[in-house]
Amino acid sequence: MPPLQVLRKPELEQALVTWQQASDRYQQINDPTGYTRSQINQVQALRAMGFYARATKTLEQIQTTLEKKPDSLLKAKALQSLGDVLQKVGQLNQSQETLEESLAIAEKLLNSEAVAATLLSLGNTTRLQQKPEQALEYYQLAFEEATSPGIKIQAQLNQLNLLVNQAKWSEAKALLPQIQSQLNQLPPNQQAIYARINLARSLMKGETITNEQNVAQLLARAIQEAQNLGDKRAEAYGLGTLGNLYEQHQRWQEAIELTEKALLIASNAPDLAYQWQWQLGRILKEQGKREEAIIAYTQSKNILKSIRSDLVAISSDVQFSFKESVEPVYRELAELLLQPEADQGNLEQAREVIEALQLAELDNFFRDACLDTTSHSIDDLDPTAAIFYTIILDNSLEVILALPGQDLHHYTTNLSQEKIEDTLTQLRASLAIKRERRFNEKRLDLSQKVHNWLISPIEADLATHNIENLVFILDGALRNISIAALYDGDKYVVEKYGVALAPSLELIDPQPLVREQIQVLSGGLTEARHGFEALPNVNQELERIQAQVPADILLNKSFTDINFKTAVNDNAYPVVHLATHGEFSSNAQDTFLLTWDGKLQIEELNTLLRADTKQTNPIELLVLSACKTASGDNRAALGLAGVAVRAGARSTAASLWYVSDEATAFLMNHFYQELAKPNVTKAEALRRAQLAVLQKEGFAHPYYWSAFVLVGNWL
Repeated sequence: MPPLQVLRKPELEQALVTWQQASDRYQQINDPTGYTRSQINQVQALRAMGFYARATKTLEQIQTTLEKKPDSLLKAKALQSLGDVLQKVGQLNQSQETLEESLAIAEKLLNSEAVAATLLSLGNTTRLQQKPEQALEYYQLAFEEATSPGIKIQAQLNQLNLLVNQAKWSEAKALLPQIQSQLNQLPPNQQAIYARINLARSLMKGETITNEQNVAQLLARAIQEAQNLGDKRAEAYGLGTLGNLYEQHQRWQEAIELTEKALLIASNAPDLAYQWQWQLGRILKEQGKREEAIIAYTQSKNILKSIRSDLVAISSDVQFSFKESVEPVYRELAELLLQPEADQGNLEQAREVIEALQLAELDNFFRDACLDTTSHSIDDLDPTAAIFYTIILDNSLEVILALPGQDLHHYTTNLSQEKIEDTLTQLRASLAIKRERRFNEKRLDLSQKVHNWLISPIEADLATHNIENLVFILDGALRNISIAALYDGDKYVVEKYGVALAPSLELIDPQPLVREQIQVLSGGLTEARHGFEALPNVNQELERIQAQVPADILLNKSFTDINFKTAVNDNAYPVVHLATHGEFSSNAQDTFLLTWDGKLQIEELNTLLRADTKQTNPIELLVLSACKTASGDNRAALGLAGVAVRAGARSTAASLWYVSDEATAFLMNHFYQELAKPNVTKAEALRRAQLAVLQKEGFAHPYYWSAFVLVGNWL
């Protein structure tokens, strides 16, 4: 991992103040070039501190200023900085466009170093776009174009890391002598130290390339040079990495000593400290010291919580992915806590870990620690609800159940993650595609199997405590199935319980729906637009809603971004209903809704729904009636949770797959009919609507009625 912060945070804050003062001075003496340079320096500080929204805003102001000016090196560098920030916040397409503009200017000016720096940035962006061959090409071009050894070595290190990740061992091995040669040309400075550590980390992933002794020597030199320079952060990074090398080779005592030493030095670098606490936890776990391991893992998790805003910087780095380097902290800690002998204290802590993982995933999805959380107990929310916390581990599915006024329950299904996910993938396919009758038996078998994992072990307790609503905090591929369609051998879940999903109980706004003020803003498309097919029954769907409750309709040409924004601004709508194509993805950039004039991205939806003047209270309910989760994306339903949270609505109802719009129109008619009744919760209204579809001739297959899920407040 490259250094996220060359300076510590207090030093960065002081540097930011200095550059802000410089900007003011340049403005006073009317020096636009000096002003722009100091603005770019401010952006670098903001980026290093994790303030990507502020950095983007400042860069966009710079870009607006420079657009009117002739091409210059300053303009090229500003565009490159903007491209880098856009890459950090996950706006990869915009990042690529901006970097290509920067590259064109740098090439026109014949400035090799600017060309090389931008090519390096383009390599990083295309790598995150899952285009490894293109990324390798950019890195090679950056190396060839660069005149400074710093860019040359970084381009080759990025190449090597990508080749190792692709298990292209022969190509990686061929690159090593060139990298060693470049390294030997670098003076003993901070850049050389981090280059050696990053080389070592790549080599540790591909042990066929070199041996343990060579890697240890590389790290020892980096540590020595860091000590000579008095660079504590680099020293901690090197020591911790050497500890990781010894961990890999099961030299436990040396690994512990180095990791603890790194931790001692890294006290002011939390993004390193959490890694070394996690590493210490892993080593202690391997030695069978469970209680000590739990303490180390908990420390790591607590540090992660304290640096939520910085996680964006950490997790979006090309060499430092959330899935590899943040998520496992939570999963491995949960696994330690949920041993067969787990007591109530362990279960409480494991529940909190599952909640924390959900929040971390959403922060990573948004590339922003944007979520306000509040702690709730079930008794506060709903005395008739049971809350199911789930987590899929390497060799088990774990469920913690919270019942009002009761101790937590815990039960386990011992299966490999691969088998769990394979079953869930098959179940989703059997629900989301209506097949011939002969497939029904297989679907019911799969549905009953998952019911046995989640609900059957605790069904007697649900009856004893008069539970009416089942609320699920789902993990991984569990998010892509319909809980309502699970089968107990006699009935579907929807025939017995209301069902809701919660990305996290901490994100639930517990206020029930205010019935007497239901007014709906509805929008939709019946015509084919932007490559998406027509939805002919949407008109009927919206008219039926209007017959049940007061509703304003924006249809086809009137359903534009600006008209939608104006409507929300002019009236306080408790319910917003959008009957249009959309897709939920594990990437916020690929999560969108379709309007007449284009795709409405999740951030734009957030802006439209929250930038209002009349909407003093949160939207009670956002309904998305023709969306689906992206096929082939195991974490796509994260996008659904993301929309639910980001839109600022207390509840969101949406479909996991495209449904016949005839069935949808019928379901929505019943949903609003029930919602208008006093004392009917949102979960119960959806349950009754789904039952009405299930009982309609020709619509009994779960494909027609089970796609719709309620996310958030179910009251």
